[in-house]
Amino acid sequence: GDLINSNGEYYVPEWASEAHKASDIFYGSADGKEPPTELYIRTLEGTHHVSVGDYIIRGVAGELYPCKPDIFAATYEPVGDTE
Repeated sequence: GDLINSNGEYYVPEWASEAHKASDIFYGSADGKEPPTELYIRTLEGTHHVSVGDYIIRGVAGELYPCKPDIFAATYEPVGDTE
């Protein structure tokens, strides 16, 4: 999907909308010629493609990177209700 609803409002966390506005998260195409339908993230290691179903993780220093669902599940534990 996209990051903005049909009313032109972001429906993602504020850090993600700010990253999109700063072009750290952006839509493009693999060959640069097709319409921009693929999501990419600028990371500390370069630009990475984000596949459908990937998690977008924000690190402790604000860095962003994609994470495959199986890696995410093996790496992170759910937390209980914090309220």
